Amino acid sequence: MNPRLPAVLAVVLLAHIAVAAQLPTAGSPTGINTAFIKLFGDVSAFSARLDTQVLDHSGKEWLRMPMDFAALDKKIRMDINLEQSTSRDLPANTITSLKQTGMDRMVSIFRPDKKASFVLYPRIKRYLTLPLAKGESEAMEKGLQMEKTNLGKETVDGHACVKNGVVVKNQQGPVLRATTWNAPDLRDFPIQIQTKEQDTTVTMRFKQIQFAKPDPKQFEVPADYTQMTQ
Repeated sequence: MNPRLPAVLAVVLLAHIAVAAQLPTAGSPTGINTAFIKLFGDVSAFSARLDTQVLDHSGKEWLRMPMDFAALDKKIRMDINLEQSTSRDLPANTITSLKQTGMDRMVSIFRPDKKASFVLYPRIKRYLTLPLAKGESEAMEKGLQMEKTNLGKETVDGHACVKNGVVVKNQQGPVLRATTWNAPDLRDFPIQIQTKEQDTTVTMRFKQIQFAKPDPKQFEVPADYTQMTQ
């Protein structure tokens, strides 16, 4: 998985791995990373409904995936129900098969403090542990810098936003490029994030944003879950 892919798209791809193999392998990354978290600026705690749209090289929608998104002190949680997703490459009978195996719902938890991500399957009470890549651990230790370029003003969902070109860099150079729409009336929160990777365009729009701190227990693996093995 290319580390420049945004977190949400990587989880989408993880879902497709589950579709193809019925069980992700221990080496499958989620793609959630510190560069992506950097886009949220000074907002360290929030919850929101997130709608993700993926367009192909011709600008046609390949996938749309809604999910619940929560963040707390650089920890990230995403709750995904594949029944709510639409994709031209995801047949309806595939969702039925996933429901039968209890893998149609998944939770991805990014825990940089534990140098790992966890993928939970609540319906079968099982989880997968994915160690962070070496480069990701180094990024956390050495830090990242973010540069913004003002691209003008646009309104998104009724919020007057500042449109920014954003580059997140480490000591070797850029690790993430994105366009963000930051809303001054929402603590400069990026209510829309867009990235491009080769011929794919990913647009992430946050709605129903709440700045209250999520329950820390949401970012833990429940004690009654069983760990998956490769």
